[in-house]
Amino acid sequence: MKKHIGWSYRPYRPPFEGADLYICRIVPKETSIEFFWLPCAENATYSVFYKECEAESFVKLGDTTECSFCIENLATERDYDFYVACNGATSAVRKARTGVAVGTTVNYLHPQDAVYSFSGRFLCSPTLLAFPDGYLLASMDLFEGGAPQNLTLLFGSSDNGETWEYISELFPCFWGKPFLHKDVLYVLSCSTEYGDLLIGASYDRGRTFTEPTVLLRGSNGKKKNAGVHKNPQPVMEYNGRIYNTLEWGAWGKGYHAPMVMSADVDANLLDASSWDFAEPLPYNENWEGLPKGKSNGNIEGCLCVAPDGKLYNYMRYDMKNLTPNYGIIIRYLVDTEHPEAPLIFDRAIDFPANHSKFEIKKDPKSDYYYTLCTRITCPEDSAKRTLLSMMRSKDTLHWELVTDLMAHKISRVPSPRNPAVYKT
Repeated sequence: MKKHIGWSYRPYRPPFEGADLYICRIVPKETSIEFFWLPCAENATYSVFYKECEAESFVKLGDTTECSFCIENLATERDYDFYVACNGATSAVRKARTGVAVGTTVNYLHPQDAVYSFSGRFLCSPTLLAFPDGYLLASMDLFEGGAPQNLTLLFGSSDNGETWEYISELFPCFWGKPFLHKDVLYVLSCSTEYGDLLIGASYDRGRTFTEPTVLLRGSNGKKKNAGVHKNPQPVMEYNGRIYNTLEWGAWGKGYHAPMVMSADVDANLLDASSWDFAEPLPYNENWEGLPKGKSNGNIEGCLCVAPDGKLYNYMRYDMKNLTPNYGIIIRYLVDTEHPEAPLIFDRAIDFPANHSKFEIKKDPKSDYYYTLCTRITCPEDSAKRTLLSMMRSKDTLHWELVTDLMAHKISRVPSPRNPAVYKT
């Protein structure tokens, strides 16, 4: 075998493991399941097999020379297994549940589908990047608590998101954020949870990437060891530098200390020496306006230029052991004159969505700042993430509800650890 070189794969499979054929994208609908795979040879003929999950044997549906197939006339809200075969080669058995989707499905993963178990079982960290010509690039990683968490999938669309195609995979890559800078596509990520901070570049819209540069060494990816924590927040320019947020810490250590990273806009972003990192700022429960009690601090910051023209970091706040137990985020001032200086605590802000990642964007027409966030409505639901809301503010300090966009309804989805147990 040849050794692995680079960061991008089509697809990545652990050495000496993996099926011969690779189903790269799945799109369940109300009464059908469409799926796509990578070709194994020119002019090949593929055979498609399926069964209901409870059935004992597979049924052959037919043959095709295309690298896609749609299983139709299925019962809704049912689980099905399927696979593809060609000249003795077979794909892994994949799973999907039929049902009505919200919007257009970029990709899907059933919670009992173990094809990515070397990284995780759940699609996470969704991001969407629009190129100047309208091309869209979507990415998502594979998450599961306690799993390695080190694979990211990339998909592209040339028709404004109407249809999508598989592009490539990045390994190791977790919490990845694709962004454009001077017409070059970059991905900023961690190697795994609390792992190394990485950056790589692509010159062909994500099909291949350079070997990633290590910008900051982390730990071994275990929650008991402090390392790099981040989320796929937008990379932004401010006064001739580009900025992004991150934290140093771990849940097992009981803290996350926020920080920012920055580089000159004309610097070589693949050169680690181009980047400056602010010193991590530990959480202090004695800061003005904060409830008393034990907190892990702040994670998943969002950079935004406030009406005063200054750059601030608005951060999710761990309040589960505080009184009140929800409803506050913390704003930090970025010292843009001294890139290695720590953030400066500015104030606590009333914001009923402190438990989850959020972004803040300014609308130039109305001068309102808007956010999409997971709104919390009562103390008993302070840990839930089931209500997606839009809020707005004139000053980023006082927020009002615009509308609730989506409420999660109870669905019977089998737990990956115990198929007999269903979770909401």
